[in-house]
Amino acid sequence: MAGMNDVGSAARFAEPGPSQREFLLVLTDGGGTIPPELGVARRLVGRGHRVTVLAAESMAGQVRASGAKYLPCKGAPVGELRDWGRQGPARLARAMVDHMFVGPAPGQAESTMEVLRQSQTSLVLASFPAFGAMIAAEAHGTDFAVLMPNAYPLPARGLPQPVTGMSPARGPLGRLRDSVVAAGSSRLMDRYALARVNALRADHGLAPIATTWDQVHHARRQLILTSAAFDFPGELPANARYVGPILDDPAWATDTQWTPPVGEVPLVLVSMSSTFQDHVACLQRIADALGMLPVRGLLTTGPAIQPGQIRAPANVTVVASAPHSRVLPDASLMITHGGHGTVIKALAAGIPLVILHHGRDQAGNAVRVTARGAGVSVPRSAQAPRIAKAVAHVLATPGYGQAAQTLGRSIAGDAKENALLAELEG
Repeated sequence: MAGMNDVGSAARFAEPGPSQREFLLVLTDGGGTIPPELGVARRLVGRGHRVTVLAAESMAGQVRASGAKYLPCKGAPVGELRDWGRQGPARLARAMVDHMFVGPAPGQAESTMEVLRQSQTSLVLASFPAFGAMIAAEAHGTDFAVLMPNAYPLPARGLPQPVTGMSPARGPLGRLRDSVVAAGSSRLMDRYALARVNALRADHGLAPIATTWDQVHHARRQLILTSAAFDFPGELPANARYVGPILDDPAWATDTQWTPPVGEVPLVLVSMSSTFQDHVACLQRIADALGMLPVRGLLTTGPAIQPGQIRAPANVTVVASAPHSRVLPDASLMITHGGHGTVIKALAAGIPLVILHHGRDQAGNAVRVTARGAGVSVPRSAQAPRIAKAVAHVLATPGYGQAAQTLGRSIAGDAKENALLAELEG
């Protein structure tokens, strides 16, 4: 379908840019954020630019596959972020700060500064949690931009934050709801992060900031790697830009051996998180649900789960991975946890969704789908009969597919535009 890219399809960006420049990407291992962020690197390499990527050792192979130069990043997060299970907002915020935003920042800043002092880098591109890279770039006097491969994640007037799973506010009470939620989430970040961020800024000769999110707002650009048609409208900062989604398949899914289930009944693709979210039981219930229906199921477990952990009904094939760009043109429906990359690829292909969101920004992605009539959401704890009922309902109701195709045309069009390259080369 239009807009679906595999890893090699970035070749259409290979015509030379206006002049060769040097870019430094400092990326965090965020699971589903890796393919679109490395898609940025791949497109810059294809335009003839010199691209270096600072990242954890776990990303080395994927970085090299993009054509960029890989360098290990000091202070990269170690171990698993246990952001699943029963825990309150305060505990979750502290875990995110320690593991992703501030814990790795000193080593990240040191690695970034070393590269900047030895290169002619014209722009640093940092993952949203890579605060150390932002601070080093600011201290060195090099412009930096922040990559946001999801719906806009920061508080903005009129825009419910994705982690809340809320629909856009209506009327004064709705606006009050949003302001209270935004203020509360910002206070949580400031409680655990602000003093440590300002201490690192002071170490690099920078003045303190008033709120943690001010560090992101100091960027030359906040590059939102999704379609404005997918996100809800809001009053974003002047430096924020929607530059369209990157639909590349992850490197670990492009060369896998897989065979689509045979038959003429609808093909249902199942794709959950590429990182562990305690979702083995959920995958099993989905497989059982598909076993109750006249469909062909292709269930991809991703790198966090082994295919052998799932008992497959006769009409369901379970594989570690399969490139979505090759599966989705033949699919009638996708079942997913609601990660942005999976959702946006399905919509770009005009495929409706059944979403069992687990956490992170997934509830927000789910409501962006259901508000447009392009799918339904059921609880992650739903039992197989309820999941089967949702799948049958979406397949039997043409309006879901029509809504997905309408939204998908805008998303696919944004993916084909060169807005990202225009921002980076302009």
